[in-house]
Order: sequence, then structure tokens, then C-alpha cells
Amino acid sequence: MSDTESAAGREPTAGGNVGMGSEYLEVRGLTVDFDGFKAVSGVDLTLLQGDLRFLIGPNGAGKTTVIDAITGLVSATGSVRKSGVELLGKKVHQIARRGVGRTFQTASVFEELTVLQNLDIAAGAGRSPWTLLRRRHGVLPAIEEALEVTGLSGLVDKPAGVLAHGQKQWLEIGMLLVQNADVLLLDEPVAGMSHEEREETGALLRRIGGERTVVVVEHDMDFMRAFATSVTVLARGQVIAEGSVAEVQANPKVQEVYLGTAAAGAAAAQDAPAELIEENS
Repeated sequence: MSDTESAAGREPTAGGNVGMGSEYLEVRGLTVDFDGFKAVSGVDLTLLQGDLRFLIGPNGAGKTTVIDAITGLVSATGSVRKSGVELLGKKVHQIARRGVGRTFQTASVFEELTVLQNLDIAAGAGRSPWTLLRRRHGVLPAIEEALEVTGLSGLVDKPAGVLAHGQKQWLEIGMLLVQNADVLLLDEPVAGMSHEEREETGALLRRIGGERTVVVVEHDMDFMRAFATSVTVLARGQVIAEGSVAEVQANPKVQEVYLGTAAAGAAAAQDAPAELIEENS
């Protein structure tokens, strides 16, 4: 993991700012079948380090199922390769140890423990139980960096249960950072947040996204337009569009999915392109 200054000095860019020579995630033909119902069908994604990719689509489009499949929570066919290593078929903890981390719509933190203790447990995910019980002398550099990056440095001794909703999400992201996750899959990270929390979360994603692969499943279209460097649109378990925010908003298939008819969407696009995919989101 790079130091804080380096991470903060590089912004995510469309298509990634590092490329295939470094960490990347390549998804090919990803299919999830639930008793004959194809929740995800033939999804292809190439996610490069330094991109801040948003995954959007109507309810039931298969967005969360895609990241469930990538992280081993549901069985899938096809291929998911992280920097050339096949992940599909591996167990959840094996995928996590490969540097692929995810968050859930409800933050998974230990509410009775402090912020520091949560991060310390996450940092010790690969250590033995006896090692975890030993008293620590000082704070690990990786934890100090995560506290600074997430803006939680002043809350180290606060129980996680008393944190604001947004702060719990930031803590969960911090817990992934101290595990050296370089592919982060975030499921609706700003759901239920205030406007100020959304803005701070977007700034956090930019800080961590410059040198990592970050995928955000999101329904908040204003948030997507403000912070995405690239967008993938799913509908009925399939990818229907991919590109910049402007490109997907102008895509007739996207307009049809969100507005009901491509013709109506195309007409509206000339007058109010920013609002096109906000309806029915």
C-alpha cells in the first residue's frame, strides 16, 4: 500500500490511470443461475487500477449479485481473474486474501468495540488467535494511514456503535484498507447518508480510488454523476452500456431502461441530459 501522500496525489481517471501492467480485475462470461433463473447472464467487465467505476441499473438488474459472485458469496460460472489469477471457485476468505474486499449496504463493524479495535482486528485477519490477544505496543502504520484517509483519527477510542451512519461506512472501508485490499467492491455506500456525508464519502472514494480498483454499486444518480470516472449499466442481468457518465446518459438503451422508451429519452436528452437516468433509479 502506498503512503497517504501518494494515494491522495493521484485522482481516479476514466479507464484507470495505471493499466493492465498492475492490479486489475477481468470478468468474462459471468453467469449466476438461481434454480433456472439467470440473475446474471454473460457479464463482461474489465476493471483497471485507478478507475472509479459505478455499477448502476434498475432494481433487480443484478448489480449486487455480480459483486456477490466476484467475492464468492454465490456460485457462478465464467471467469473472474485478478491480475491473471482465477478467483471463481475459491472460498470467500481466499478471495479476500487475494486483495478483493467488499462492503455491504449495512456496515459490518463490531459495534461494542472501538474504532481502533475494529481496525486492529481487521489488520490481524491473517494472524493466529493467540497473537490477536497480545497487547499491542503502539498503532500499526497501516492503521494510522487508514485513520487519516477515512477521517476517523479523532474517533479512535469511540465505540463503533455510537458512530454516525456515514462514519460506520468509512470505518468499514478503513477495515478493508488495513487488510491491503486493492480491489474494493462497495454496495450502495451512501444509502441513508446526509448530503454532507455523501460529499465526504465521495472525497474518500477519490482518495482511495487513485491507486486501487474501486467499484461502487449505486442508486444515487447525483452521487454517480459527481464522482464516477466510468459507468457500467446493467439491466435484466446483462451489461447494456459502458463508458463515461455522458456516454451512458446519451445511450438509447439506457434511456429506454430508465424512461420506458428510447424515443422519449432521446428527446429529453437534448434539454436535460443530467436528469435522464435519475428517474426510476
